[in-house]
Amino acid sequence: MNILDDIKRSFAKGSYLTQLIYINLGVFVALHLVGLVLFFLGYKGFFSVFDFFALWAGTSEFLSHIWGIVTYMFLHESFWHLLFNLMWLFWFGQLFLKFIDQKHLLSVYLLGGLSGGLLYFISYNLIPVLSENNEFARVLGASASVMAIVIAVTLFAPEYELYLMFLGKVKLKYIAVASIVLDIISIPWGNAGGHIAHLGGAFFGWWFVSQYKKGHLITKGFERFLDGLLTIFKPKPKLKVSYKKTGNMEYDYKNKKAAEQDQINRVLEKISKSGYSSLSKEEKELLFKMGENKPN
Repeated sequence: MNILDDIKRSFAKGSYLTQLIYINLGVFVALHLVGLVLFFLGYKGFFSVFDFFALWAGTSEFLSHIWGIVTYMFLHESFWHLLFNLMWLFWFGQLFLKFIDQKHLLSVYLLGGLSGGLLYFISYNLIPVLSENNEFARVLGASASVMAIVIAVTLFAPEYELYLMFLGKVKLKYIAVASIVLDIISIPWGNAGGHIAHLGGAFFGWWFVSQYKKGHLITKGFERFLDGLLTIFKPKPKLKVSYKKTGNMEYDYKNKKAAEQDQINRVLEKISKSGYSSLSKEEKELLFKMGENKPN
């Protein structure tokens, strides 16, 4: 339970980058556990649960799984696919937070994923060689979203250097160019949909930073929508009602009455010594109030 509490605290207090990593990990574990249960129940289609949340290329399949345009960017069937995407998300996400900010990171992740998904869907319905069997084609993974962040960071700081094993220091611009070139030339050789989605995410990352440098924030409206949406799910602060302890209330009341009685005693003593005419205006008012509050 301590581990779960630590994760909850880390998620609640972490940046959007931390939360995106947790969400991808959580979805991976949850869906594989669901798949395992279905397997033991006799459902041989182990990955049918992923089919339900994936982004489909065929028009009818796309419309019947319309949520896939969002959910696909958090799905990973393979652990290595998940690990690779999360490593890139962590490295370049840290740089994004360093050079820009976390609010824009969330919007670039989501809109980059949407751009990649839309380019995938359009390509598989307009390009003949891809549309032949598009009713069976689907795509999933955070790669398009991650690519949007990679390209955004690269265009913002192209000369920044990362240390890569076996290669040493490499500038971001060379890493980004190599990634895009590999995606383009890999389209005919397998996972065409995935590579196309990467390019869609890369396009959004380029568009975001090219406008950001000019002082135009293309994600402004979307971020307002996200703020309103996230506000709904934020827990409302609990109202704290404080009560004075009975003992303290009785103590305060007794002290007040004792102070009033002392004042009255001093006034009465003054009357006995010097007469009523020697009283001040405030002392006469005190006697008058005492007479009004006296029980009949």
